Amino acid sequence: MALKCGIVGLPNVGKSTLFNCLSNAKAQAANFPFCTIEPNVGVITVPDERLLELEKLVKPQRVVPTTMEIVDIAGLVKGASKGEGLGNQFLANIRETDAILHVLRCFDDDNVIHVDGSVNPIRDKEIIDTELQLKDLDSVEKKLQRVSRMAKVGNDKDAKKATEVLEAMKLHLESGKSARTAALSDEDKEHVADLFLLTMKPVMYVCNVDEKSVVNGNKYVDLVKQNVKDENAEVLVICAAIEAEITQLDSFEDRELFLADLGLSESGVAKLIKGAYRLLNLITYFTAGVQEVRAWTITKGTKAPQAAAVIHTDFERGFIKAEVIHYADYISLGSEAACREAGKLAMEGKEYLVHDGDVMHFKFNV
Repeated sequence: MALKCGIVGLPNVGKSTLFNCLSNAKAQAANFPFCTIEPNVGVITVPDERLLELEKLVKPQRVVPTTMEIVDIAGLVKGASKGEGLGNQFLANIRETDAILHVLRCFDDDNVIHVDGSVNPIRDKEIIDTELQLKDLDSVEKKLQRVSRMAKVGNDKDAKKATEVLEAMKLHLESGKSARTAALSDEDKEHVADLFLLTMKPVMYVCNVDEKSVVNGNKYVDLVKQNVKDENAEVLVICAAIEAEITQLDSFEDRELFLADLGLSESGVAKLIKGAYRLLNLITYFTAGVQEVRAWTITKGTKAPQAAAVIHTDFERGFIKAEVIHYADYISLGSEAACREAGKLAMEGKEYLVHDGDVMHFKFNV
């Protein structure tokens, strides 16, 4: 399954620098490739050390990582929800993404002028939040008008329930809160699912800091964390300037040494991609053979037949069983044959919930 994340942020917060770093993510992940679909869309590989460890053991003809699509969303101005500037295009682009990466400026630099004259990540966040909330409010009000008429005319119980949910959501948005923070049951969510609300999307706040703040953060990062504590959102501290330097280094070894000198175990770009996976409740399983070692992305809680369908729909349709080796067993024992001999290869059926890192082979018949 392809993951699509949109990068948003006001001018001069580091959004474009971060996108350019992601666009050069081949510099973060050894020899894996990057390609550009459009000027503002890139496909990057998801860094996963487990894939490299499997490659060492299996020695396949090729290694295929899973990928993520990154979209550099066009700039936003106040009034975008009403079509100002590139507003309609901006909001349409966000609607197509699975998650939002909201870049916030959390550094002082007199040489980089802020569009509003001062550094205030909370104000910046609220500018974009407000535009998204206003657009969602418009969507909710339009549907509310429609279903409330149905509830009155036909005494439709489903329409009455939808009216209750939409009225509550309307009040929630009008109070300046995003849809993702509303207390909705699974049944309630069904009544707003068709609206694809922008503020319902999971969000990661990317705090762009200066070099000295990249390890422990700063006062601006603390403000952001406090402000979003009720949003169930990821907060990532990153220094776009450091990431830009990393992309200029030629070898993987040089990049590792550079990070070590800064006291960092991995690049901010790698953390961002992994964070996006957590945000969307995604996990990875692997297939491993002499022809190919490959990573596959699924949602946590996926059963074996549906996981197989990610490879090909025929695998799900004719599913018989799955041969499963847990990643830790594969690495400790060194091969599929050794795992089989040690009784660490399990035969699993249709109800098996795939675990992150499982090495799997599927048996099917169509």
